[in-house]
Amino acid sequence: MARTINAAGLALIKHFEGCRLTAYQDIAGIWTIGYGHTGGVTDGMVITQDQADLFLQEDLQGAAGAVDAAVEQTTTSDNQFAAMVSLCYNIGPRAFKSSTMLRQHRAGATATAANAFLMWSKSTIDGELHVVQGLLDRRQAERGLYLT
Repeated sequence: MARTINAAGLALIKHFEGCRLTAYQDIAGIWTIGYGHTGGVTDGMVITQDQADLFLQEDLQGAAGAVDAAVEQTTTSDNQFAAMVSLCYNIGPRAFKSSTMLRQHRAGATATAANAFLMWSKSTIDGELHVVQGLLDRRQAERGLYLT
């Protein structure tokens, strides 16, 4: 049976994503709505809170499935799993699967894996890579949850 994110991880994602019921462009220029949902979002799109909750549930199933498959042979606590789902939800399954964080987790290097969350605190803005305080704050929270 596939694992699901725990309450601490869900609260972390909701806190850092925030919920916006009208489409907006994120810091990287990607059309986004609800709690960070990007699939099929267009300018002017408006959704209800129920739709935002449904999008989040569906999107988290994908992220949780990707993490579950990536760590199925590795002992992983509920908080470690939740922190990794938050990271995967934010950076995407492809980037997560090739991340240093995942490699270190699989190797059992918990402290190194935790610190590797912080590598994902940058975004491309106007063609240049910049540390984004909101991403750094999120990565620190994920790191903390991972270590709990």
